Amino acid sequence: MTRTTPRFAECCDPHELLDLSGRKGLVVGIANERSLAWPAALHFRQAGADLAVTYLNDRTRPHVDPLARRVDAPIFLPCDVALPRQLEAVFEAISEKWGRLDFLLHAIGAVPPADLHGRLTDCSAEGFAEAMTTSVHSLIRMARHAEPLMAKGGSLVTLSYLGAERVVEHYNVMGPVKAALESTVRYLAHELGPGGIRVNAISAGPVQTRAASGLTDFGALLSASARVAPLRRNITSDEVGRATLLLVSDYAAAVTGEVLHVDAGVHIEAPVGQGAQTGKRSIQSRSRTNRPRVSGKFKILRGWR
Repeated sequence: MTRTTPRFAECCDPHELLDLSGRKGLVVGIANERSLAWPAALHFRQAGADLAVTYLNDRTRPHVDPLARRVDAPIFLPCDVALPRQLEAVFEAISEKWGRLDFLLHAIGAVPPADLHGRLTDCSAEGFAEAMTTSVHSLIRMARHAEPLMAKGGSLVTLSYLGAERVVEHYNVMGPVKAALESTVRYLAHELGPGGIRVNAISAGPVQTRAASGLTDFGALLSASARVAPLRRNITSDEVGRATLLLVSDYAAAVTGEVLHVDAGVHIEAPVGQGAQTGKRSIQSRSRTNRPRVSGKFKILRGWR
């Protein structure tokens, strides 16, 4: 089948091998062209999919509108999951326009800065609830609305981070929140699987996005991740986009309940040790009685069991 789709020179092979021709997808979470959801949208469109795109509010609309037009999105609506009826309106528009939905990318999260920058121990109940509602329960709501539109099966993908499974300095409350998100992926995969709906997460390595800029010492995290990674580098947002395309395609038809690490391999490594300041990795002893001493400006710690 010959596809008449645009060519995006900055990211996509004009002959995208994975074919989404005729598929209908929803992308929630584009804030600007540096958002992880944006290269995914480019790949979806290059592969032949029709896209519905959302924006958060009037402040972000000017940044998202040209991107939505670039991928020829026939549905472009606000979607602040904290406001009543906005999410429902998006799915109503999809139902009216297409009558079905084949895949969905959930790439949103929020937490008040005071709770993000403070210790988990000091996190307010209100801040914790906001983070869980926006980052986790919104996926559950989207799954509920998507299910009747995916009568012939479909795919839901969300974005996570290593802080869900290890302690990452300064990630604070978002660590437990992302852990809840990954658990939610597994339960949704269990419940929706009989209907042919797959649910997966991508645990992406650190990328300089608008959301990441809110983390303390994020530059140090980028440096530490590149030193520890088996590939000795950080990832690109386009690599996350390509992995997302794979998960929504038929090539991943038997993959569900999975957390796919797209992080240059950081997740398999031991903590960043005393070599962090010199650019050398130091793999420390991991006995139950001798926990590693970790130094360096930024630390990535494996969870101890």
